[in-house]
Amino acid sequence: MSRAALKRAVHTSVSGLPRAFWWLWVSTLVNRLGAFVATFMALYLTLDRGYSASYAGLVAALHGLGGVISSLGAGVMTDRIGRRPTLLVAQLSTAVSVALLGFMHHPLAIAGVAFLVGMASNASRPAVQAMMADIVRPEDRVRAFSLNYWAINLGFALSSMAAGFIAEFSYLAGFLIEAGMTLVCALVVFAKLPESRPVRTETEKTAAPEVGLGTVLRDGRFMSVVGLSFLVALIFQQGMVGLPVAMGEAGFTPADYGMAIAVNGVLIVALQIPVTRFIEHQDPRRLLVVSSLLAGYGFGLTAFAGSVGVFALTVCVWTLGEVINAPTQTGLVVRLSPLHGRGRYQGMYMLSWAVAGLVAPLMAGFVIDRYGAEWLWGLCAVVGTGAALGYGALMRRLPAQEPTADATAEQATEATAKPSAEATAAPESAAKQSAGAS
Repeated sequence: MSRAALKRAVHTSVSGLPRAFWWLWVSTLVNRLGAFVATFMALYLTLDRGYSASYAGLVAALHGLGGVISSLGAGVMTDRIGRRPTLLVAQLSTAVSVALLGFMHHPLAIAGVAFLVGMASNASRPAVQAMMADIVRPEDRVRAFSLNYWAINLGFALSSMAAGFIAEFSYLAGFLIEAGMTLVCALVVFAKLPESRPVRTETEKTAAPEVGLGTVLRDGRFMSVVGLSFLVALIFQQGMVGLPVAMGEAGFTPADYGMAIAVNGVLIVALQIPVTRFIEHQDPRRLLVVSSLLAGYGFGLTAFAGSVGVFALTVCVWTLGEVINAPTQTGLVVRLSPLHGRGRYQGMYMLSWAVAGLVAPLMAGFVIDRYGAEWLWGLCAVVGTGAALGYGALMRRLPAQEPTADATAEQATEATAKPSAEATAAPESAAKQSAGAS
């Protein structure tokens, strides 16, 4: 590709998105640049503290349990008090709890604070996804989610390589760096992001009841998506739990794992934007089936890895599945979510990942300790196949396109928004119009 063609591709990928989206993007990038706990918790407990794989799995499961509890609560907060306050509370709480975790030594204290970290860190996700859906046009959402995921993994790629070497010097330094970077994110949210929560008019309140958690649970189609998301998340979680433990038991160092898992972030940084340009108008059913198979069998191939290079090669396979799955599934969730219930629907969707964060460590620790890592990777292949079959069956019943009424409802809602939000949205609307068909 020529330089001119590359510039046109980049311009097409990033143009037409509102200013508030880019501040949210910056916040995401800074947050992921400081990531440490989720990546190196298993190695910290097994290699530095000398605990078993089962204990490491238990702590990671408690971290996931915290996320399970906060997913639904944060979803309700996102709809009731707003996206911006929820983000502020979540990020400030994360900064404090991560710093505290670095100073814990007793096994019960470590487990308890890890639970608090899980609660705090997961609480921001429904608000981020809901805010992004609020401020980006429906036709641009897959691209916006892809760019946000790109920021997550750009930060992850850089932090993984750095954190591997930081871990060999001082795990405490890693915890404090993550706390500091999360605090920076909270300041960005406070200074730059306007509230985006749609305001229900009196007519809307009369015409339709408020969306509650019961509404979400009764939405069988959406809950099927949540269940399949759980299966896919269960596989991807092994990159943070099963893979480091298996590599550590095989004699590899934290730096070895850091280099292998960094391939995941590097590939996403390199491929996410061009792949999204390719899949943006493809059949989501086919994309979700293919991505599930790539995830399952990518981890399945790990059973044959015996060197850092081969581990990195298997990471390449399941990373391609992740690149395809992330924007496709996130776009599907927004498509199925009602305008005034996005926080609750996003909270339920995030719950699938949080429950996977609870189950995956327990599964990894139990299987590795009892049967060996090879059985874990075989199980990943089976779960990936099941998810692919589920998506293939479910997507036959989904509407082909997102209802266009969503955009109309959002425009009507913007007219009733707070004055501060209107002032911020005005230049963004002009930018959207000038972007045309981007």
